Amino acid sequence: MPERGTRALLNSLANDTSRDTLTLRGILDDFDERGFGILLLIATLPAFIPIPVGGAISGPLVVFLGAQLLFGRQDVWLPRRIADWGPKRDAFARFVTRMSPWLGRLEHLIRPRIGWLFEHPLTLALSGILLVVTGALLALPIPGTNYLFGGILLAFALALLEQDGVLLVIAWIAAVIVAVSVGLLSGHLLAYAGEWLRSLS
Repeated sequence: MPERGTRALLNSLANDTSRDTLTLRGILDDFDERGFGILLLIATLPAFIPIPVGGAISGPLVVFLGAQLLFGRQDVWLPRRIADWGPKRDAFARFVTRMSPWLGRLEHLIRPRIGWLFEHPLTLALSGILLVVTGALLALPIPGTNYLFGGILLAFALALLEQDGVLLVIAWIAAVIVAVSVGLLSGHLLAYAGEWLRSLS
């Protein structure tokens, strides 16, 4: 189980005056076994930025992380150039300042629960599959869905960070429901489109 909460670890990074840039490699070292959670949190953030390409940025990053979980990696692998990249500490500190009140409220609801769930290989595989599917959907230009998919991914990130098995199961259920709903809706739209095209011929 984690010994320190997510907010405490984020604050320690933001207040670390020994480095001007927080590389992803350094962040992974600080978060240790919760590396997938923190990188998933970082990857999800663009989905909440009100720009048209927010999902196109977040989606592939989430798929990349989900694929690693699917294939059973215990730690995150990053190409060297990406691992050596990272935000400036002062910019990261501003982000943490904005997020801190929200994380403070969530700490009362999210906590380590059902810890054995995170030790089972099927947990990683199922989470990986659902992250790949949700990330792929997020990358598609589906109007008005960025916040929906982003919210599910945020739940995954916080569950992995805090080792909260209850939240992880909720994220699984939400991801399956949304993926099935989008699939059914897409099927109906394709059927209507086919009928419309046939009516023109």
